[in-house]
Amino acid sequence: MLGTLDISAVLHRRFRAERAVSADGSTYWVVVNESFELHIEACAYLAGLRRADRAYNTERTYAGRIALYLSYCAENGVDWTHPGLAQLMAMMRWLIDEPLPSRGRGPVAEPRFRSKGTANAVMGTVGEFLSWCALQGWVPASVVSQLVQPKFLHYLPPGFDPGEDGQYRTVRERRIKYRVSVPGYEWLSDEQITKVIECTTRARDLFLLSLLAVTGMRIGEALGLRREDMHFLPDSTALGCRIEGPHVHVRRRLNSNGAYAKSRQSRWIPVEADTVALYADYRYEREAVSEAVGCDMVFVNLFRGPLGEPMKYPSTYELFQRLAKRAGFAARPHMLRHSAITRWVRCGVPRDVCQNMAGHVSPQSMDPYTHATDQDKRSAVELVAAKRKAARA
Repeated sequence: MLGTLDISAVLHRRFRAERAVSADGSTYWVVVNESFELHIEACAYLAGLRRADRAYNTERTYAGRIALYLSYCAENGVDWTHPGLAQLMAMMRWLIDEPLPSRGRGPVAEPRFRSKGTANAVMGTVGEFLSWCALQGWVPASVVSQLVQPKFLHYLPPGFDPGEDGQYRTVRERRIKYRVSVPGYEWLSDEQITKVIECTTRARDLFLLSLLAVTGMRIGEALGLRREDMHFLPDSTALGCRIEGPHVHVRRRLNSNGAYAKSRQSRWIPVEADTVALYADYRYEREAVSEAVGCDMVFVNLFRGPLGEPMKYPSTYELFQRLAKRAGFAARPHMLRHSAITRWVRCGVPRDVCQNMAGHVSPQSMDPYTHATDQDKRSAVELVAAKRKAARA
């Protein structure tokens, strides 16, 4: 029984991230309570992210994490501006113990939980939010100081300058975080990519998979492609482009399907004749759906409603789930990106060229995307064994 509990207080306890549309048609993210009242400090922080030209998807993710923090504080009687260390650590535990909401598909599935890595990411965003609020005078500096602790770097990261006397070896690290192992990046071998492609039955899906495997672009970049980006003629001068040969332009822009290019710098990626042929097959399939004629996005819904609308992340996720089930192993869009970049490096493509095609700002960003294959490891062992045998002979 609620008894004398204030009902209005209950209605204001939950916060959530919402997408807002301004008068000029631009979209941005805000945090609201269940009465759709804006959380002023959270919205100001998100506006700061936009002014700093942070990615649209970053703003969306941070909005959800901040809303989660504010909801936890409201429901557990914590003043969000004055959280104690013990209270933040309790939230850290709650993040991995609390089951995630059901997706509402089919029969009741096994409960899902956040990983420790996800909890670290949430608390990292909370720390950034509180630190920013402290600069505005909304949160005491003592709250921020408890979030970090000094750490002496015994082993220096590549490229780190410790100073002449090692004065920079002591850095600040987050106090509230789980120790998690680095899982590494998953990727697909050429044989696995071929297997997944063989599981496709539609020209659109075949073109999407092949494009990701050849160009190494992110799924958000692929879903954000427009027809004007596809320069598949031997000479694109008539399109106002001086680049020779078939290629794809990747541009950062907001799209109605929420797809977004992470890289601020526009780039172009060359494609093969086979990719051009697959695009022609897809266009023939697409033209059979009258609803798709007027859409300028490349990838659209052709087989279920809303027909002709741009494909979104959830439908692409379901597509890869179906293909993975048929292939018998995990297959996700980003795995094709890892595979493409690995293939470029192993084929001797200069790293600066790989970095440009991948859309990475920093050369170090490419390091995790290169992988040693099973055959590489086997060959290394066999090479050493052969040298030992030769030395004994």
